Amino acid sequence: MEIPVHLARGIGALELLLVALYLFPRTAVAGLFLLTGYLGGAIALHLRLGDPLLTHTLFPLYVGALLGAGLALRDRRVASLLH
Repeated sequence: MEIPVHLARGIGALELLLVALYLFPRTAVAGLFLLTGYLGGAIALHLRLGDPLLTHTLFPLYVGALLGAGLALRDRRVASLLH
């Protein structure tokens, strides 16, 4: 089962909104948590479709890890949570 094509604009707009939250320092942590939830939905969808594990299914995990690492590098409060 695939996502209907008519939902693509809404899904894309939601992702842009979450990226905007991530980019502003005041809302970056909330943006990170919301983006990782969004990416978790992408993982679930790829699992349901039976896509290849390392290339398709886990790609959102890789993106989420990079987003978290990027935020840890630019915000000392987030980095202190990891220690």
